[in-house]
Amino acid sequence: MIPIQFSAEVTKARAEGLPLVALESTIITHGMPYPQNVETATQVEQDVREAGATPATMAVLEGTLHVGLEAQTLETLGQAKNVAKVSRADIAACIATGGTGATTVAATMIAARIAGIEVFATGGIGGVHKGAETSFDISADLLELAQTPVSVVAAGAKAILDVPKTLEVLETQGVPVISYGQDAFPAFWSAQSDMRGPLRMDSAAEIARAHAMRRAMDLPGGQLIANPIPSDAEIPAEVLAPVISQAQDEADRQGITGKDVTPFLLQRIFELTEGRSLVANIALVRNNARLAAEIARELNVIAR
Repeated sequence: MIPIQFSAEVTKARAEGLPLVALESTIITHGMPYPQNVETATQVEQDVREAGATPATMAVLEGTLHVGLEAQTLETLGQAKNVAKVSRADIAACIATGGTGATTVAATMIAARIAGIEVFATGGIGGVHKGAETSFDISADLLELAQTPVSVVAAGAKAILDVPKTLEVLETQGVPVISYGQDAFPAFWSAQSDMRGPLRMDSAAEIARAHAMRRAMDLPGGQLIANPIPSDAEIPAEVLAPVISQAQDEADRQGITGKDVTPFLLQRIFELTEGRSLVANIALVRNNARLAAEIARELNVIAR
């Protein structure tokens, strides 16, 4: 039996058959400092509500999987120290041992599936890290997308990754990668990249129908919806390239590996861009939340 607790808001939405959108919690514990982390998470939840769906932020708290966080619980998590960052490999162990953990993309997808939620909004997915041909550093997010039936709205893969290899792994695993409203695959902080998205869809209704068709065909896995950052918030790729390169060189020199790589790189990029990357990150997460809510609403219509 999985120890699970639904927030009052999520409980009401489930009882009334209202659309739900899953949200991760690593953005709260590992993505931003307090109080900006709580302010951003609260704003993203409100964006989901204003777009017509109910937010369900996922986290493991003292051995219980929480689907939706009450305001005070969110505040407490935002100030907590040494919170684990859980993925597929360790979410069950965290729950079984009474631990507390923030959910990554992979763990949030698992939690969403357990809760019956089909749409999830995040910032960017993990993927194939640069140098993976020797380090074998590939995010569990990619294999999760191949097996867990949740549509994930993200601004592409994080720009610190090897995006061509990430797309190649997704193709090999049979994951539909849908660029929303444009042909190019977005590059996280930048709306455009030199990579073409495998698929293009221009409406939430199309994306919802594709999700529903995969379910009807009993195909495993979910969809990755690559939603470009709003143009007024993006950082051009040519500005970011040398910054990312410098941060990566520093990580290599310091021997930073595994789960520590992404938070280190994001922090250094924040410092090197004088906070501009964080402003862009908040804008893209909010944009993804709004699109995810639209998709959830369309899926709700299809299910009636």
